[in-house]
Formats: sequence, structure tokens, C-alpha cells
Amino acid sequence: MQAISTPTTPIAGQKPGTSGLRKKTRVFMQPGYLESFVQAIWNGIGGVQGKVLVLGGDGRYFNDRAAQVILRMAAASGAARVITGAGAILSTPAASNLIRQRGADGGIILSASHNPGGPDADFGVKYNIANGGPAPEAVTAAIHAASEALDHYLTLEAPDIDLSHLGETRLGDMVVEVVDPVADYADLMETLFDFKVMRALLQNGFQLRFDAMHAVTGPYAVEILERRLGAAPGSVINARPLPDFGQGHPDPNPVWAKPLYDAMFAPGAPDFAAASDGDGDRNMVMGRGIYVTPSDSLALLAAQAHLCPGYAGGLKGVARSMPTSRAVDRVAQSRGWPCYATPTGWKFFGTLLDAGRVTLCGEESFGTGSDHVREKDGLWAVLMWLNILAVTGKPVAQLMADHWAEFGRTWYSRHDYEGIDAATAEALISDLRAALPGLPGQQAGGLRIESAEDFAYTDPVDGSRAERQGIQIGFAGGERAVLRLSGTGTEGATLRVYLEAYERVPRGDDTQAALAPVLAAVEALAGIRARTGRAGPDVVT
Repeated sequence: MQAISTPTTPIAGQKPGTSGLRKKTRVFMQPGYLESFVQAIWNGIGGVQGKVLVLGGDGRYFNDRAAQVILRMAAASGAARVITGAGAILSTPAASNLIRQRGADGGIILSASHNPGGPDADFGVKYNIANGGPAPEAVTAAIHAASEALDHYLTLEAPDIDLSHLGETRLGDMVVEVVDPVADYADLMETLFDFKVMRALLQNGFQLRFDAMHAVTGPYAVEILERRLGAAPGSVINARPLPDFGQGHPDPNPVWAKPLYDAMFAPGAPDFAAASDGDGDRNMVMGRGIYVTPSDSLALLAAQAHLCPGYAGGLKGVARSMPTSRAVDRVAQSRGWPCYATPTGWKFFGTLLDAGRVTLCGEESFGTGSDHVREKDGLWAVLMWLNILAVTGKPVAQLMADHWAEFGRTWYSRHDYEGIDAATAEALISDLRAALPGLPGQQAGGLRIESAEDFAYTDPVDGSRAERQGIQIGFAGGERAVLRLSGTGTEGATLRVYLEAYERVPRGDDTQAALAPVLAAVEALAGIRARTGRAGPDVVT
């Protein structure tokens, strides 16, 4: 076997502040494109000579071929060992756990998260650092700089490695170790939650349904929920991971998981339902006749975490992304915990978790996690809910009603305008940003504006600074609106609008009605309909 040097292919679209590259699958399949980005990662982190890496992905189309390319490149660049799941499969939280458990120097995750998969859909490559979390901005900036200076990549002329069997083999001088992708993660969950009390719950007639959406969490959910906890066979639906996710959109929300959502409001609904996404780091939680928003889920889990063995000693603190509702802030205030608001992106939680300042974290985009790994973790959140349900003996609707009675209700919704013209979206945000200094004191849609800012964040641990992380507008009645452009799509731009209002004593049960004044204020300020030509959002969650 001999390492060979090959000219690189220009990499389009990778930005300094992103922890990976997400493009259409056929773009990654171009000769040299994937190789060029992987070489940029190696160069940006100072090389992989003698290092131990973890490699895995969500099984989407091109996952298997990309894994072989990366293995040959790691061997050619002198890596000592690459640990991968059987079939090159690892959920994102399982990959984070494996990096941490094995003391690896970092890892590569092959996924486009919640985006569709297939030859005409999406693919992605992300680098995680030694703590198991997404690369921070200093590292991603170095990778970006390396991508602009590339003139060749190194690979090994060698046949494919058989990744279907557990054990070790050699690729050149490098060891390739194939492990069970589920076992270590499932074992970790048993240390955090009371499997005995959850088994008793399920044996006493409690019914659950978990929709794996033909994505990576299928095998994890079957092993934990059905085999270890004893849920009825078939409780996990769409459990077989498919390269195109069964031609579905593996994003666990009321739009893309609509069959599950509708089933929970129909006669004969199970007691509890949940879904996870393409790479296993997001979750949607429901009870019979009730949908729990990600923000409410984070707040309830924080308030009840002490019921789970892994968190019985209490929480060190909590953190949320800035667009996430302030429901968890009220829990933290009542418990005397520190609470941090960070930019969107799990990497911003990493320093807080590593420094021991927080235990639980959550994002508005159906992501929740804790200090057990350095990624959000969909199945972990489902298990925490099950543990709380088992200990309290209350249904989901009663748990939420009790929570709102104690803390008040934070009405919250996210409106996504997907695939809009990028220039139009940028101009909308730019014009609103320019108007911010003059907004406080003005009226918008019947609400008085109290504050307006383009959110910036200084990390309290390492002092790093992140600017322009989303426009945040506060109103005199405590309402809040956030507007930001998302970088998770591969076509056009996605404008996300977050709406929030608070009632100490909740009235009614219509979220969109409660938030209508805030939406009217946003429309008056930003003119979304007029500027985009859209009658309304594509997704409401």
C-alpha cells in the first residue's frame, strides 16, 4: 500500500464559523470534493499523525462510500487508529460518547442532521473535538483557512475495509476498529436513568410509540426501549435505517412527523410518543392529546431532573440558545441555578459543560442534552421523560399542567420560511438590523418595543466573542420576538421567526392565538409577507 498525493477540488460553501460542511449529496460525490474537505480538516487541526479518531454517520446515502474514503485518507496521513461503528454507523450522541469514553483525539460525523437523504438530497461532514463536541469557532476557522490553501490531498491505494464485522483490522499502518454502535451508548443510559422503575411502568400497561423515522436511532431505540425496558414489540416504528429515510424528511416536528402527531390526538392514542431525527440528536415529545414544545420540554426536564439517578444531586446550572423560550430561566431562578443564553449551535454549550457550570442544555430546534456527552441527544431526552413519568405516575398533560401552575406558561412558537431567495432574506435582516437603534419606545402591531438588539455573546469561560447571532426584540408586556437566518438548509435561505409571550395564569390553550399580537408586531417591523411573497410560514412548531 502506498500513499498518493492528488490535486484538490475547490470547496464551495464552507464558512469559518460552521463546524462542518453540508451540501447536496451529488456535490460531495464529485471527484476530489469530499477528499479536499477532509484534507482541510486534517490540516486545520494540525494533522492526524499518531492520533486516534472516531468515524461514523447516520447511514444516509453515500455514508458507506464516504467512510471508506476517510479511512484511506486517515491511514495515508498517519493516524494510529480509527474507531467506527459497524457499517460506519453511529448516531451523533453515540459518536460523542465514544470519543469521550475512548479518549480519542476527535472524530468525524457523516450526517446532514434532520435534512432528507438520497442521491438528490443532502449530505454533510462534521468534525468533533476531543471533548466529544462540535468544533469551536477557532477550530472551524482554522479548517476554513486550510481549505483555501489546499493544493493536494493524501490517500492510500487500498481495497475497501469490511466494516460489517466487529473487531480490528489494518489499513496500512493504521488500526481500524469496528465496534457495536449501540452497546456503549445503551450502557451509558443505564447509568443515568432508573431502568427498573421504567420497566415496571411499561409492564403495567403504559403504552409508548417511538418513531425513528427510518433514521439512525432505530437500532438504539429497539435495543433500549423494547429489549432492555420491555416495551411491546413494535413500539418503535420506522425502526430500520434507510439511505433515503424511506423518502421522508427525518425532522421530528408536527409537520414532518405528522402521522405520529395526529395519532396522539386520535382515539386509542398511546400514553406517550416521541420521535428523533436523521442523526439522533433531536426529539419531539408528546402525550395523549398534548404536544410539548422543545422549550417547555427543557424547562420541565430541568425542574424534574432530580427524579433521575444521574441527576439526583441537582443541577449545576442550565443553558439555552438565545431563541429558546425563557421558560427554563424561570425554573433556574426558582432553584437558584445559573442560567446562560448562548448563540444557536451546540458548540457554544461546550465550554460551559466542560467547566462544570451547567448540567442541562437545550435549543429551540428540538435539541436537548446534558453533560453526559457534548451533543444534543434525542433518545436521552425521551428516556428522561419516561423516568419522570414512571416516578411521578402522572400523564404528560398533568405534568405540564402542574408545571405551568408553578411557573406560569410561556407561549412559544417557531415559524420557518424555507427556501426563500437568499438575497431577499439577507436584505430583510440587514434592513431590520439597521433600524434597531431607533426601535425602543416605538409601537409595532399594538405592542410597545422595550429593547432591540443584534445578539452578541462573550463566552464566560474562554472569553471568545460571537457577533450578529440573531435579532432579538423585547416588548413592554414581556413578549419577545427573534429573527435569524438558519444555516442548516442546502437550498436558498431559511428565515426563522421565534415568538414568545408569558402568562402567570394561563388562559385558554391556543398557542397561535396567544402569540398573534407578537406575530403582528414582527410583520409590521419586518414585512416578511410583502418581501418574500409568502402568505405564511412553511413550518410552524
